[in-house]
Amino acid sequence: MQTGEKPRYLGLDIGDRRIGVAVSDPLGITVQPVLTLERRRNRREDLRSLARLARRFSVVALVVGNPVYPSGELSPQAEKTQAFAAELGELTGLPIHLLDERYTSREAHQILYQAGHKRQDHRKVVDQIAAVLILEAFLEAHTPLPNPDGDEEGIF
Repeated sequence: MQTGEKPRYLGLDIGDRRIGVAVSDPLGITVQPVLTLERRRNRREDLRSLARLARRFSVVALVVGNPVYPSGELSPQAEKTQAFAAELGELTGLPIHLLDERYTSREAHQILYQAGHKRQDHRKVVDQIAAVLILEAFLEAHTPLPNPDGDEEGIF
């Protein structure tokens, strides 16, 4: 990392058919969508593709949306997501941060509607937008607050 750069993170919205991918910028200010990975029949190919992206962007950790029920209980999809994330963590050697992703897909659709995109066009990018929302929420929760004394480090 160069001076002024912050650790980068890869955000993932993992589904059965697609995986939305987003990455934080080197300054830790913004999150950009990267791509929507169409799932293959071979799970290892998906894992390797994501591992390559993690290396390409030199990320320090992976942030994975955890699709729990509104009650907070684990859904069957959350169990599958956690198992996939654990495999990805083993393959990459990177820490995995699970983040509650309730309603991110709904919010992503709403953002696309407001931007004027037609419903039939959403499939191409909705998972990327959901990954952006997941990663933004993680970064917001883990950004130190400014210290009123003017020091660079603040409190969480």
